[in-house]
Amino acid sequence: MSRKYFGTDGVRGRVGQAPITPDFVMRLGYAAGRALLGQCHMPTGERPQVLIGKDTRLSGYMLESALEAGFSAAGVDVCLVGPLPTPAVAYLTRALRLQAGIVISASHNPYYDNGIKFFSALGAKLPDAVERAIEAGIDEPIACVPAADLGRVRRIEDARGRYIEFCKSTFPNDLDLRGLKIVVDCAHGAAYHTAPSVFHELGAEVVSIGVQPNGLNINDGVGATAPQALAAAVIAHGADLGVALDGDADRIQMVDAKGNLYDGDQLLYAIVRSRARAVPVKGVVGTLMSNLALEHALGKMGVEFARAAVGDRYVVEMLNEKGWLYGGENSGHILTLDRHTTGDGTVAALQVLAALREEGGDLQALLGTLALYPQKLVNVSISKGFPWRDDARIKEALASVESRMDGRGRVLLRASGTEPLLRVMVEGEDAEEVVAMAEQLAGVIRQATC
Repeated sequence: MSRKYFGTDGVRGRVGQAPITPDFVMRLGYAAGRALLGQCHMPTGERPQVLIGKDTRLSGYMLESALEAGFSAAGVDVCLVGPLPTPAVAYLTRALRLQAGIVISASHNPYYDNGIKFFSALGAKLPDAVERAIEAGIDEPIACVPAADLGRVRRIEDARGRYIEFCKSTFPNDLDLRGLKIVVDCAHGAAYHTAPSVFHELGAEVVSIGVQPNGLNINDGVGATAPQALAAAVIAHGADLGVALDGDADRIQMVDAKGNLYDGDQLLYAIVRSRARAVPVKGVVGTLMSNLALEHALGKMGVEFARAAVGDRYVVEMLNEKGWLYGGENSGHILTLDRHTTGDGTVAALQVLAALREEGGDLQALLGTLALYPQKLVNVSISKGFPWRDDARIKEALASVESRMDGRGRVLLRASGTEPLLRVMVEGEDAEEVVAMAEQLAGVIRQATC
């Protein structure tokens, strides 16, 4: 059975359009609750408990109420934490020994999108099999449990403080951030009231931007998807570096004192290179989008590199299969499984800062000789279900570009798992050639979809 509603990161879409509607989300909550009841073996008289968090989108209130109703109708208790980063929900679900965690967020998307993603009791993304079990019940009618068995709802008042302390615990006890001036951009998102406190309490002087959410401005010109705001703020405030998170704070970009941007591939390499000085690193998992230079640089260190499908859930799955600890995506999802079960922008930044404190220098020094190959990514809008793999014009254009690359780079076409887009990525040694080939291929795809 293929997944009907779930993409690479839960269920996502435009608010008010299927499937992000109150009735669907209530049925989703009910189906998830029934699936939990079927899998959990609770002591007599106890009900499964789930945690629900959200980012700062206005639609989060509506979807939170719908989810709450669905779970309650299924006989599942609900714990609410309000706006909180996605990785905070993963941590708290595991720390409180709950049966699942749910996040209402569309991550880096604009405010008018939203979504629902799930974590298991262990704080990891749900396996595909569990998502299929939930999907199997979504289209079934809701049959409310008896009134005495309805799920109850409570709010966890100290969730923010618990998560802040957890983040700080991932930073070495013998180090601090005193003497550093850091700009922290929270994208007007879920980390607006957590991330600045983490860096401040570790001793840094913090300049906060993107910390005034109004329900409509999440990711709007700020955050990891618009790092120009961070670079400008770092230079304007004479800061040592900057940290940009996205709307749900599970991805990161960083900027040095000169305003230079460092993406997920570079930051992952900085962390692994520092770790390898202390203990052997067996391997690193990237994705099909990871820069070829990262793979080559790790190879020179004697570190094996493997590519998973795009999506941090698939990176985690491969890490667990191989028994490795480190992985990530160039978009900024960074996995350090010796610190957290899922990608966490704040925790990842702390690992980079720990490396800076231990080794001295700046962000560029942490990268050694790593120089990323020029890479151009173009997003092309496509209609849902468009058979781009079988289109003769697209296949011919792809073959032409690959022939011109002649083994000196990579070409990748990939449908987004969260948006109606076909992502065109070209990577090679010559920047101008890479851009030209990416635009050429994207142009052919646009014509094919007309």
